[in-house]
Amino acid sequence: MVSTSQTELAGARRPSAQGQNQQVSDFAELTHQLESAGLLRRRYGYYWTKLSVIVLTFAACGLLFVWIGDTWWQMFTAVIFAVVLTQTAFLAHDAAHRQIFKSSKWNDWISLILGNLFVGLSYAWWEHKHGKHHGNPNKAGTDPDIGFKVLAFTPEQEQSRRTPLTRWLVARQGWFFFPLLLLEGISLHTIGIRRVFGRGKLNRRWVEIVFLAIRLGGYLALVLLVLSPGKAAVFLAIQLGLFGLYMGASFAPNHKGMPIVPKNLKLDFIQRQVLMSRNIRGNRFIDTAMGGLNYQIEHHLFPSMPRPNLRRAQPIIAAYCAKHEVRYTETTLWHSYGIVVRYLNQVGLRARDPFDCPLIAQRRSF
Repeated sequence: MVSTSQTELAGARRPSAQGQNQQVSDFAELTHQLESAGLLRRRYGYYWTKLSVIVLTFAACGLLFVWIGDTWWQMFTAVIFAVVLTQTAFLAHDAAHRQIFKSSKWNDWISLILGNLFVGLSYAWWEHKHGKHHGNPNKAGTDPDIGFKVLAFTPEQEQSRRTPLTRWLVARQGWFFFPLLLLEGISLHTIGIRRVFGRGKLNRRWVEIVFLAIRLGGYLALVLLVLSPGKAAVFLAIQLGLFGLYMGASFAPNHKGMPIVPKNLKLDFIQRQVLMSRNIRGNRFIDTAMGGLNYQIEHHLFPSMPRPNLRRAQPIIAAYCAKHEVRYTETTLWHSYGIVVRYLNQVGLRARDPFDCPLIAQRRSF
């Protein structure tokens, strides 16, 4: 299956009372089918094993770091840390979506412990941002994942880049996208700190502050105690850079390069989640490496479905989409990266009407 282009929104259904009722009925049937197959049940054995392995891995990484000592071999340890931190972030993501436990409180605390205390990211920031994304993926002015200040995802964002330098960068932004992800680790930590010290309402603010202080302060202290300043700087640069690159490269294939939904366009739930999402084809290694995010369509339709069940749900949901003539997009990882680069360059170069949506034109004719 190939990538969905913006013009394919032309066939999208416009919601109506009768259509919505039928959609609810069809989706209830799909849900029942997944429930009957046991795919919505909690996977406690899987997740307790994951949680135990994460704790033991962190302990082993800490001991290894101290044992190796002040040597340039620690740069390989930095790579290991980046992978472990990203895998831990994936597990925190599962908890935030209520995939691990039935209890919301248990999921919240696991997200706080994994996200804030282990990884150093703010759970409250992630929950707010990611919730808005799931509600309206790729919708202009609503989805924060296409609201970057550095990159332009729509022609309107491109036109707001006023200076010659920013216009030059945006025109080539596709080639800069993956190098920029090397700064994403620092950005994620900084945004989290700003969130917990911001003025907005925040549940468990002091818990988040204490966890972040222990994680970020303690980690920095450990690195400086074991390594000389020069080695510590290189170690942190490698670890933060690869952490950001790994995180970004795992999330980018899911929606980047899929259709952008105009602010005033309303789609039914199925199309809003499926047409704007892309699956990554692969094997169990891809499943593990991407933390289950390669099943993005299934995840968006059933966010609380446990990660290990997504693979089994995929053929059922693909068949459902085919039956109801909803475009189901799936491609390889490397092809998806090519789509992302070309898409961003297309926006930056302001190709002629690249986001003109035929459905909008169709509605104007009424």
